[in-house]
Amino acid sequence: MVDTLDLKIIESLKVNSRTSFVEIGKQIGLSPSSVRERVQKLEDTEVIKGYNVQLDNKKLGFGLEVFIMFKLFSGKLKIFCDDLNQFPEIYEVYRITGTHNIFMKVVLVDQLHLQQFIDRLLVYGEPTTHLILSDLKDS
Repeated sequence: MVDTLDLKIIESLKVNSRTSFVEIGKQIGLSPSSVRERVQKLEDTEVIKGYNVQLDNKKLGFGLEVFIMFKLFSGKLKIFCDDLNQFPEIYEVYRITGTHNIFMKVVLVDQLHLQQFIDRLLVYGEPTTHLILSDLKDS
């Protein structure tokens, strides 16, 4: 069971997963060893599943980010899922309910790259593309 101290630790790690146990302990009034034990418990119970690196895609040469709503053709779901590794541009992908059954966040170099990417998707279904203009809230 997660308590309020665990939630405070989680919030601190969400802001910066590299925050030291000493610093977290100072923030919430626990010793570094108590923080370490709690983090270990949260990892062991998979409340904390892992730690991520947040990248600035623009600085890596990927200046275009899009959301793609994707309506797969009948019988193409398994084939598409099996082929996902052929699409390094896909940053996130979810199976969803509704008219479209796939939702993707895709990171691309430019509009030409987007056009080529969409052309590769057309064998699986019908994409609807939405350009991301800006991030209003980043988790």
